[in-house]
Amino acid sequence: MSLNSSSRSDSLSLTFIFLAFLVSLIATLGSLFFSEIMNFVPCSLCWYQRIFMYPLVFIFLVNLLYPDDKIYKYSFPLVIIGLAFSVYHNLLILKIIPENLSPCVQGIPCSVDYLNWFGFITIPLLSFFAYTIILILLIMSKRKR
Repeated sequence: MSLNSSSRSDSLSLTFIFLAFLVSLIATLGSLFFSEIMNFVPCSLCWYQRIFMYPLVFIFLVNLLYPDDKIYKYSFPLVIIGLAFSVYHNLLILKIIPENLSPCVQGIPCSVDYLNWFGFITIPLLSFFAYTIILILLIMSKRKR
């Protein structure tokens, strides 16, 4: 592989990381908008999804400033765990998993549907899309390196 194609591959890999940074930033700012501006109180599962999304913004930003291959070690576990919470939350919203299996025992129930655009787009679905897009971008970035 020539130096030029290696440089191009690294540049493309960083582009995928930049896009993952943008998705995580939009997801983070969106969640803060819904809770702080729209006054939607997050349920327990929403908090768990936030816990795994928020650090991704900083991990991707640091990697953009100081690129290295360790980003995958740090980001993949957060993305996979956040995605798992998101899938579980969506299954609760869709009533595939019964409400009594929900961790939301006090306060806001996990099946509350604050947002319902076009009859199917909910906040947990937006979280699922964000985690899925980030996962795809990370896989694409890893393949280019």
